[in-house]
Amino acid sequence: MPGRSGLRPAVGLPQARRIHRLPDGEGTLTVNTLLDPARETKTAPAPARISRPPRRIRLPRIALYVLLIAGALEALVPVLWVLSGSLQSGKQLYKGTNPIPHPFEWGNFATAWNEGGLSQYLPNSFLYTSAAVLGILIIASLAGYALARIEFPGRGAVVGAILVIMIIPLPASFIAQYKLLITLGLANTRIGYILVLIAGGLPISILIMRGFFASQPKELEEAAAIDGANLFTTFWRIILPLAKPGLIAVAVIQAMQVWNEYLMGLVLFNDSSLMPVQRGLTNFMSAETPQQQILLAASLIAALPIVVFYAIAQRHIISGLSAGALK
Repeated sequence: MPGRSGLRPAVGLPQARRIHRLPDGEGTLTVNTLLDPARETKTAPAPARISRPPRRIRLPRIALYVLLIAGALEALVPVLWVLSGSLQSGKQLYKGTNPIPHPFEWGNFATAWNEGGLSQYLPNSFLYTSAAVLGILIIASLAGYALARIEFPGRGAVVGAILVIMIIPLPASFIAQYKLLITLGLANTRIGYILVLIAGGLPISILIMRGFFASQPKELEEAAAIDGANLFTTFWRIILPLAKPGLIAVAVIQAMQVWNEYLMGLVLFNDSSLMPVQRGLTNFMSAETPQQQILLAASLIAALPIVVFYAIAQRHIISGLSAGALK
């Protein structure tokens, strides 16, 4: 009962009414409790539902495997065809009825080696490739480091000129290079051919090494300078050892390019004994007596060294190129 409670409700505050029964049936007591909003326990809001992005439809794993297998077969089938043809007789190869050689004509490789002059041309290619790659690595590493670290007037123009040179096709420069070699007295010489190979591989190699050196932290060079090392010592003892992935990537790319080069050798050399290994392959392209099975065998012999070299060093190509692309 409001009268027996003796309490007057406060104005402006919310109230909670509670009814209590009195003993011996004397009635009920109504108590109005004031609610203080400041003392009210706040209920934590319900956590908001995290909206998930709609599921993307992924290619089933089996379909992905099918695509990978199809890509691998597309790359392997020509190699298998060359291997099969190199072990067949000429009659069996031209019939084309059975891809599996029967019997295996292992003598095709001996004929290719002897009649194609591969014993003479292979050492030439080894010499040209080794010398050209070594020269490219030395010049590209020095030039790449200079373009990445040394501030000098016209540095941007030099990089732009290198990019322009890369746009020009190599055969377009053959005549100018040939006339220059004649002027220098280096036409029909090994050293002249090696210099041309080095010049052709420098633009892309310099850019690769420049990107690699630019991605290295400058703190290493600053610490070396504090210790009293000059620029060349810093480059030779600190920076160059760290550039091993980039150097291997350049070496593999340029070795493949130099090994497969044929057109400049055809223009430059009058003496066939100086030609690279690709010259030996043309000995079996006669229209009078075509020997396709011998040509296929010679192609495998010519490709084997560079394939082995690539298989050994291929894991460094991606790491070297990606390291140089970080900056």
